[in-house]
Amino acid sequence: MRKIIHVDMDAFFVSVEIRDNPDLVNKPVAVGGSKQSRGVLSTSNYIARQYGVKSAMPTSIALQKCPNLILVPGRMDVYKLVSSQIREIFERYTNIIEPLSLDEAYLDVTECKLFDGSATLIAQDICSSIYKELNLTASAGIAPIKFLAKVASDLNKPNGIFVIPPNHVDSFIDDMELRKIPGVGKVTNEKLLRDNLRYGRDVKVLNLEKLISKYGKLGKLLWDRCSGNDDRPIIISRERKSIGVERTFPEDISDLSILNSILIEKLLPELQKRAITHLIENGIGKIGVKVKFSDFHQTTKELSINRIDEAALCELLKEAIGRGGGKKVRLLGIHIGLLSRNDEVEQISFEW
Repeated sequence: MRKIIHVDMDAFFVSVEIRDNPDLVNKPVAVGGSKQSRGVLSTSNYIARQYGVKSAMPTSIALQKCPNLILVPGRMDVYKLVSSQIREIFERYTNIIEPLSLDEAYLDVTECKLFDGSATLIAQDICSSIYKELNLTASAGIAPIKFLAKVASDLNKPNGIFVIPPNHVDSFIDDMELRKIPGVGKVTNEKLLRDNLRYGRDVKVLNLEKLISKYGKLGKLLWDRCSGNDDRPIIISRERKSIGVERTFPEDISDLSILNSILIEKLLPELQKRAITHLIENGIGKIGVKVKFSDFHQTTKELSINRIDEAALCELLKEAIGRGGGKKVRLLGIHIGLLSRNDEVEQISFEW
């Protein structure tokens, strides 16, 4: 029986900013664009969230919901440094660590002998060490199954721990809302609700073949998760699957020639610069263009190709713009999908 911990920092970026600037304590704060910017928020603290301010929310909407919101520019170099310090704390307990981002990771502590092998006590000590040494809080989920550890880490936020013992796995899954399963997004969940599928127990009683017939790969995923099947190992090293750049405009743009110029003169050189270090071991599997329209709907056009092709990107942009039916553009992005080591093209949506 595995012992897996998922550690998730609480409002990481903004918590670092508040830690480094005590004047921000007990105030609604977000990391993101300024009042003059058309950008989106990276993250917000829990006070701001009480007003409905969320990550990835446009700055203008966030300020409507919380006029007193304090906006702080991001400092990625600082966040990376703090993330490495957190990683050093993890390594005191295990070397089997799978980082998912700067602020969250899976840890396999099955073989850890500290605290008589108690994963709960190990998780408590990890969170305590992060707070004592870095003055930041983290939440943790403990379970014998990988995806359940991630689900559990979100249940007692912030600064909390939730444990799903092996003998409680089945009952927990029965009462678990399907929207909590990693990979089940808002649109997918709405589709499941229309089919009267809300909880794990609703999926358990269904026939696997019928699930796959109706939902494809999602049907198999739901069946496995709701049956408690998740034997995925903790992946110590992760391949980068894509590289991209994007830009939010101060004003919406409707002129395709202007968008082409931005793509060629601004975004493309930056993409090529970022790609250099990653194309030594990986080849390109595809290129793509992302467009977000003035009404915040977005679309992506991709092409399977083994190189960064300027003409192809411009054609993809033209096709993506056509999907908007004349709507202006507020954001433009381009990306490449990298081949994995086994030379399979990964279908990835990647945003910067």
